[in-house]
Amino acid sequence: MHSTDWLHLVFSSVRYNPLKSLLTALGIAIGIAAVTLLTSLGEGVRMYVMDNFSQFGTRIIAVSPGKNDTAGMGGVLNSVRLLTMEDYRSLINLPYAEHVVASVQGTGPIEFGERVRNTDIYGTTPSMVQAWDFPLASGRFLPEAQGGNSRAFVVLGHKVWQELFKGSNALGQFIRVGGQRFRVIGVMKPKGSMLGFDLDDMVYIPADRALTLFNREGLMEVDVVFSAATTSENMRDIVRKRLIERHGQEDFTIVTQDEMLESLNSILSVLTMGVAALGSISLLVGGVGIFTIMTTNVRERTPEIGLLRAIGISRRQLLSLFLGEAVLLSVIGALAGMFGALALLAITGLIMPDFPIQPSPLYLMISLIFSALIGLMAGMGPAWQAAKLSPIEALRDE
Repeated sequence: MHSTDWLHLVFSSVRYNPLKSLLTALGIAIGIAAVTLLTSLGEGVRMYVMDNFSQFGTRIIAVSPGKNDTAGMGGVLNSVRLLTMEDYRSLINLPYAEHVVASVQGTGPIEFGERVRNTDIYGTTPSMVQAWDFPLASGRFLPEAQGGNSRAFVVLGHKVWQELFKGSNALGQFIRVGGQRFRVIGVMKPKGSMLGFDLDDMVYIPADRALTLFNREGLMEVDVVFSAATTSENMRDIVRKRLIERHGQEDFTIVTQDEMLESLNSILSVLTMGVAALGSISLLVGGVGIFTIMTTNVRERTPEIGLLRAIGISRRQLLSLFLGEAVLLSVIGALAGMFGALALLAITGLIMPDFPIQPSPLYLMISLIFSALIGLMAGMGPAWQAAKLSPIEALRDE
């Protein structure tokens, strides 16, 4: 049998009863639509999280106190020696270091006149705006300390400025941060949120002032932004060597941005795969539908099978005809479900442009192949049943 004849017979059997073919393909279409929607959501969340983490740059090394395998407050409590402002200053002049940022964070009341707002207080150093690309809306950022101690200056996050000053000029005004008097020298541009953490709802003060304000001795973290002339592994070794010289031992933890992004990407990719596997369950239901309809077709088309066998079609060719029909129904359903889901995603993107959805061509291709395999497996039993029919017995049913 020529391939054109084979294709004609397969498509004719599908067109013969369009309603039955539509209902058969519907199960696969629903399954593929579910897989497409779920994987698009999972991939969108992955891209959203990765973009949020990458907005501060990718050439970053984070140094935290404590030599622990896991992060958290345990690193601060178990540390032999805390990270200090002296450690921060020792890293500024390292080779390839473009920016070094010291960080210490807490919460407290921010007061201006009769207005009070409890929010995050972030102690940092002057190079933060360049290191993390935090633009200013007005004024300037924290200056370098003069004589070893920083002046009581504060820079307001955009939301804090709106809440306390109602959009009026804040530069030069005095506010109280955690009960201490600070002068406003700048206002940040809106930066948005990162994983639910509002970067605009905080104030920025010098790190040494924050240590005094929170009654702490050590920094929460020191970040080193390095140039593209070196690798993260080499820069990590340079930072480790310098701090070991100061501490006498490796009582700190160094994590590169590459490692953080790689771990985060692996976790989110596994999550997306789990979501895809969950959606694939509905494909199995569609496969059961194909098996049921194909079994019914074999019984209804017994005379046709006998006629085909009588004119010389082999069992192998007959098997391929029924398998081709099952695969065709599965692929038609998969394409219909896929395009329907993509259309729904496109409409959702127009209505809610910030909603994290991102169709993945890889998962779309895998789901299409998987649906074809399900159609092949679902049609195997009925096709084999049809191929085993005796031509004489089949023609007797005419």
